[in-house]
Amino acid sequence: MKIFSFLYNQPDNVLTHALNEGRRPFAWAAAFSFFSNLLYLALPLYTYQIYGRVLISQSVPTLVVLTLVTMFVFVVSSAIDSVRAEILINYGVLLDQRVSGRVFNAMFDDSVRGGSGARSQAMRDLDTFRQSLTGIAAAAFFDVPWIPVFLIVLYIIDPMVGIVTTVGAIALFGLALWQERVIRGSSREASDAGLKSYAFTETAMRNAEVVRAMGMLPTLGNAWAKHRQVTIERGAVTSEKSNNFTNAIKAVRMAIQVLIIAVGAYLIVKGKIHQGLLFANMILASRALQPIEKIVGSWEPLNAMARAHGRLMTLLAQAEPTPPATALPRPRGRLTAENINYAPPGATRLLLNNINFALEAGEMMGVIGPSGAGKSTLARVLMGIWRPNNGVVRLDGADVFGWDRKDLGQYVGYLPQDTELFAGSIRNNIARFRDDVTDEAVIRAAQLAGVHDLILKMPRGYETDVGEGGLTLSAGQRQRVGLARAMLNDPAFIVLDEPNASLDAEGEEALMKALDSMKANGATVVIISHKPSIFRAADKMLVLREGRIELFGPRDQVMARLMKPTEVRVVEAGR
Repeated sequence: MKIFSFLYNQPDNVLTHALNEGRRPFAWAAAFSFFSNLLYLALPLYTYQIYGRVLISQSVPTLVVLTLVTMFVFVVSSAIDSVRAEILINYGVLLDQRVSGRVFNAMFDDSVRGGSGARSQAMRDLDTFRQSLTGIAAAAFFDVPWIPVFLIVLYIIDPMVGIVTTVGAIALFGLALWQERVIRGSSREASDAGLKSYAFTETAMRNAEVVRAMGMLPTLGNAWAKHRQVTIERGAVTSEKSNNFTNAIKAVRMAIQVLIIAVGAYLIVKGKIHQGLLFANMILASRALQPIEKIVGSWEPLNAMARAHGRLMTLLAQAEPTPPATALPRPRGRLTAENINYAPPGATRLLLNNINFALEAGEMMGVIGPSGAGKSTLARVLMGIWRPNNGVVRLDGADVFGWDRKDLGQYVGYLPQDTELFAGSIRNNIARFRDDVTDEAVIRAAQLAGVHDLILKMPRGYETDVGEGGLTLSAGQRQRVGLARAMLNDPAFIVLDEPNASLDAEGEEALMKALDSMKANGATVVIISHKPSIFRAADKMLVLREGRIELFGPRDQVMARLMKPTEVRVVEAGR
């Protein structure tokens, strides 16, 4: 069945490894299920002894002993079931520890690549998969192998009883398969529409200010409602069909119980079985059908588990694997872009086309060009956020995209065009939430960025909580804190994308001093801006237009040629 496709023929990744690690705990769970089901036979034996011995002999001591022994057996059985549940729960914790970090990273890889969908859905999928895999529904599968055992016992009692139970089991299982086939389409449509609805909601929330300021809530609400309507309608269709099958299965289940009693009574009347076996038949038949009932009752959660698994496998398959890499020394800062072409997935044209340039360690380059020229795209490619379709960006000869991100992060700084801070203190944001960063390093970064005095004036200084997304700070303050974060530990290579977009005059002056500090510290700096004044300390300039280099060379020569728009050619460095 498709629900259990994750058990076979799956790609090699962290999730399949975690599932392989589950073989031993699942084997132990199966072993405990063996003893639990074996001990369950005590109940039909007890009822048989009550009718076959106690009621005939009228022996109260026998009744007491039988009752105490049976109760003890079920206490042991309950303890075994508890141990089995604990094994599965502990495995669920292990699976989460093995997989959640990789899923978390894969979510960000998908976000960086511009993947669609609710960003947090992957974690919900992992929770859904883990809970279903180690929950009540999955535990029922450990009892499935015992169905033939109980059926054999019923056949031994009398073939007629066994046949009725077997036919009932087949009918229930057939209804379950039919149900899966009938609700599969509507259930998938409801799930897909739900994901689109969540993604749309998250996007709207991220742009709440724009939505409210320009009165877009009603129109966005209509667009959201379309996805929501599909979710509700298809969900209602799925629920209606599922309820119909649930009622049919319940009717079949009750009919089987009635037939078991009727057949048992008939056999007793004909003298073929002892009357004590009437209730034993009922108990054994009920136990034989119980796993199927549990599975049928959990069919939708099991389908949700299968869908969650499919999405997780897709996400992990698309994630860029982190190849093992030798830890490289701190770079001096020589930067080269070699034949860079880049287009995002699904794009019809290149956003960067044949980009070639080189910066020596400690040089500062300004990047300028009209909107849509590819400046921010270039920044992301230079930082190794996006991988070029062709070509390579090298820092001291090493491919920045292939460099271990945690290792490289110690040596680089990045200030994106839209500065995002994380919920927490100003100190933690500047320290990049690293535990090994000292207070001295944080304060030095703030001083270099010219934001130290501003932070001290805040209610709690460096311990001031910036709120979700840094909303307690102004746009300019966020940008200046982001600049301090980029300058932590004197990085060797820094990219600043529109660093003065939200700054006032005081902030711009602090930024210019920060640029002078970067240059004095020997950092290689790339600055993107629409304001030429910020390039006063730049050694070189690069002009982008429609993804191509229009001009590149020493700052003064490039700025002079910008005053002559009819001359469009690359100025080679040094001329």
